[in-house]
Amino acid sequence: MEKLRFGEGSDSLVVCEVDPELTEKLRKFRFRKETDNAAIIMKVDKDRQMVVLEEEFQNISPEELKMELPERQPRFVVYSYKYVHDDGRVSYPLCFIFSSPVGCKPEQQMMYAGSKNRLVQTAELTKVFEIRTTDDLTEAWLQEKLSFFR
Repeated sequence: MEKLRFGEGSDSLVVCEVDPELTEKLRKFRFRKETDNAAIIMKVDKDRQMVVLEEEFQNISPEELKMELPERQPRFVVYSYKYVHDDGRVSYPLCFIFSSPVGCKPEQQMMYAGSKNRLVQTAELTKVFEIRTTDDLTEAWLQEKLSFFR
C-alpha cells in the first residue's frame, strides 16, 4: 500500500521546526505507563516558526479536551486515549488531532497545515485526524475514527 502525501509540491508553505524539548516530551509521552486519558496541546510559535508545547493534561475526557481548544485558532493535539474494543480488549492508542477551525486566519492556517506532517513524523504517529470545529471532538467521534484501525 502506498502512502499518499498531502500537499506535495506546496513549497510556499512554511514548515515549522518542532521544538527539541517538545520532541523529547512526545517521545516520553509515547511510552507513558499510566492508563488514564492524557493530552499534549501544541501550537505554532509564529515568531520562532516552531511548534511548541502549550499545555499538558492528565485524566482528561474528549469532552474536557474540547473545552481546552480555542474555537478560532488551530492547534495540534496528541491524545492518549483508553479505547475499549468491541471484543472487550483495551488499548491506549495515541491519536494526533489537528484542530483547524473554520474562520481562523489564512496565514495561521497555512503555517499549521505546512507543519502538520513534520510533527506527525517527529511524533511517529499513525492515527491522524482533523476537526474543523471543536464541537466535533466527542467520545463518539473518536471511537468511530478509531474503529477503522484494527
